[in-house]
Amino acid sequence: MGAKKKARPKRTGEDLLPGDPSREELIARMIRVDHAGEYGAVRIYEGQLAVLNRKPGPGRYGTMRGTPAVAAIKEMAEQEQRHLDAFDQLLVERRVRPTVLSPIWHAAGYALGAATAMLGERAAMACTVAVEEVIDEHYAAQAERLGDDEAELRAMIEEFRADEGAHRDTAIAHEAEAAPAYPLLTAAVKTGSRLAIWLSTRV
Repeated sequence: MGAKKKARPKRTGEDLLPGDPSREELIARMIRVDHAGEYGAVRIYEGQLAVLNRKPGPGRYGTMRGTPAVAAIKEMAEQEQRHLDAFDQLLVERRVRPTVLSPIWHAAGYALGAATAMLGERAAMACTVAVEEVIDEHYAAQAERLGDDEAELRAMIEEFRADEGAHRDTAIAHEAEAAPAYPLLTAAVKTGSRLAIWLSTRV
C-alpha cells in the first residue's frame, strides 16, 4: 500500500474569484465586522442592565439587581467586553479601521437592549437568543474561510463562537422562549443583526 498523500494546507483567500476583495481586504473586513458586532453586543447588555437595575422587583432595595437573570446578563456582558478588547487589539495590530457606523451601533445597540429589557427579563433573554444565533452562523462562515495561515485568528473566532453559543443556551435556560411574541421579537432582532453585519463588513 502506498503512503497516504499529505493534505495540502488550506490558505485564506484561495477560493476568491476575480472581482472579489483581496485576501488582505477579506481579513480586514472580518476583523472590522467582528469588532462592530462585539461592540454592539456590549452596548445591548449595557442598555439591558441600565433598565433592569432600576426596574421594581424582588431584589434588595426593591430592584431586580439580585435576580438570577440579571446576574447572567452581567456575566455575559463581561464576556462580550473581553471579546471586544481582543478585537480592539487586532484593529491596531492589523491596522484595520473600524466601521464608520460605530456611532450608529453605539446608539442602536443600547436602544435595543433597553427596549427589550423594558418588556421584561424574558424579552431581554429572547434578544440574546436572536443575536447569538446570527453570530453563530456568522462566525462559523468566517472560520470556514480562514486557512491554516490564519490559524490563530480562526482559533479565536471559534473560541468566541463557543462563548456565543453558551450565551444562547443561558438565555433559553432563563425562559427566553416564554417572552411575549417570541417568534416576532426574535425574527425582528435577527433581521436587524444580519443587516448590521452586512453594513459593517462594507462600510
